[in-house]
Amino acid sequence: MQKETRIFDILTIYPEKWPEQQVALARKEDGVWRKYSPKEYQELAKKVAYALIELGIQPDEKVAIISGNRPEWNILDMAITMIGAIDVPIYPTISKEDYRYILGNCDAKMVILEGLSVMNKVEEVRTDIPKLELLYTFQDRKKYPYFAQLVELGEQHPHEEELKQRMDAVKPERCATIVYTSGTTGEPKGAMLSHSNIMHQIYGIEHTPAPWSKTAFSYLPICHAYERLLVYMYQYLGMSVYYAESLATIGSDMKDVHPTMMTAVPRVLEKFYEKIILAGDKQKGIKKKIFKWAVNLAEQYKIEDDKRSGWYNFRLKIADKLVFKTIRANIGAEHFDIVVSGAASISQKIASFFSAIKMPVYEGYGMTETSPVIAVSNNNPHGREVGSVGQALPGVEIKIAENGELCCRGHNVMMGYYKNPELTKEIIDEEGWLHTGDLGRVNEFGQVFITGRLKSLFKTSMGKYVNPQIIEDKFVESEFIANIVVFGEGQKYAGAIILPEFDYIKSWCKSNQIKFTTPAEMITKKEIKDIIGKEVQKYNAFFGDTEQVKRFELVADEWNSGNGMLTPTLKVRRKMVQEKYKQLIDSMFN
Repeated sequence: MQKETRIFDILTIYPEKWPEQQVALARKEDGVWRKYSPKEYQELAKKVAYALIELGIQPDEKVAIISGNRPEWNILDMAITMIGAIDVPIYPTISKEDYRYILGNCDAKMVILEGLSVMNKVEEVRTDIPKLELLYTFQDRKKYPYFAQLVELGEQHPHEEELKQRMDAVKPERCATIVYTSGTTGEPKGAMLSHSNIMHQIYGIEHTPAPWSKTAFSYLPICHAYERLLVYMYQYLGMSVYYAESLATIGSDMKDVHPTMMTAVPRVLEKFYEKIILAGDKQKGIKKKIFKWAVNLAEQYKIEDDKRSGWYNFRLKIADKLVFKTIRANIGAEHFDIVVSGAASISQKIASFFSAIKMPVYEGYGMTETSPVIAVSNNNPHGREVGSVGQALPGVEIKIAENGELCCRGHNVMMGYYKNPELTKEIIDEEGWLHTGDLGRVNEFGQVFITGRLKSLFKTSMGKYVNPQIIEDKFVESEFIANIVVFGEGQKYAGAIILPEFDYIKSWCKSNQIKFTTPAEMITKKEIKDIIGKEVQKYNAFFGDTEQVKRFELVADEWNSGNGMLTPTLKVRRKMVQEKYKQLIDSMFN
């Protein structure tokens, strides 16, 4: 059987490689799962490829997909790469200004989009995108041609011979996709990733799931390089990929699917944890005591087998029968293999808890410009430890620069930024080392530890450097704190903007006979300020005097990717927080 060296090779040999697989892709639509077999997936991709050829899309021309997770996304992605064109995945939640910039910068010739809101935004900026000729929608919006018509066009014009010639002409080193970094600052930059970049990533992580793991659940944005890579890997390994209907239905969808693997970001795992804790708090008497005992035991879990005593493992088995088994059943995770967590560091408490309840957390690290993985946890000796993001992928070199910055070199480094050689030279030096902008260290076992962002470091007026990320990562372990951003450049001490975890506070208020009204009003209440103050004191104890949060201000606004406060993978945009709460921040230091 031929070896997959280009993205579309995964699909070309899928039915032959995994003849027993009945479901390649699925998504819940109006409460019903629409499933695609590998053969149907393959045939639809061919038809769409024929249609793109008929519409005049040439090799290396850009086709943008603006959509959430759906099987049609994968069908289009495969079709675009099959004809030698370049796909440009774009988030459906960004502003019209971002659409104007990205579609214009990448020279998009065609756009396929979902949703009225996205359609309206693209329409507003269409005249500013001179090379945009074709606009399609996924559903029939009574205004533009749509996906089903694209399939029909391919059926009517089967360019079999030309498609074969185009596929044969695609070399592994050729650009497959341009992924625009959401970033936390500045304009989006288009990272050019080759077929080879992505396929080598798959080779590096293919042994992470267990051979019996065959059902993947996906809810993170597939247009993000991290989730997209994992979805490619699922297909490469013959795993069924089930897409959540929406973020609001993750819980019920998981119960339907009973997945064996999924990806997550720390904030989502924290939300899962908080809901589990809230459910336990509602229990009474001996059940509540047993629950709290089991949770406390789970939070002490050591990932390395030799670091857990026989007595601990014995108690863990009892906790599993009494508590954890029910938790897994309630979230549809009875037979779980792994959860791959990325995009930000995860707290030891959360990683230990989920690993203890048999949803083992494997951490990964990288960036769009590295296709995207640099290091990931694995099952090799010393391949997994809480606090570490794992070991470098095979074929990827890592070094720590004199200023503490982590740099990497290898097959994962992007081709460069599209139409921006100057920025490319800034991030990739003459020796091929990509400078990540992250601070890190590597121990004697090759385990990689990320300790912060180079640009986030600040110096107090006393000349002491403070790494805010370490402080923030520790403070969000508190059930009362959803997000925290620490500031203090040129100041005598560190201060913080804190967004409380209002779901948990609502439950706490009920237990303490305090009336919960609105988030905006609750942050003015003395009781809430006092309890957050106690949490600040609790977590300050982990740090030296210079790093301790001496002042803080509470805010009640919602932070999400839609309003720009968070990236699509739920990382806080520090610059946005600094701009939005400038007066509050200034007041902390006056």
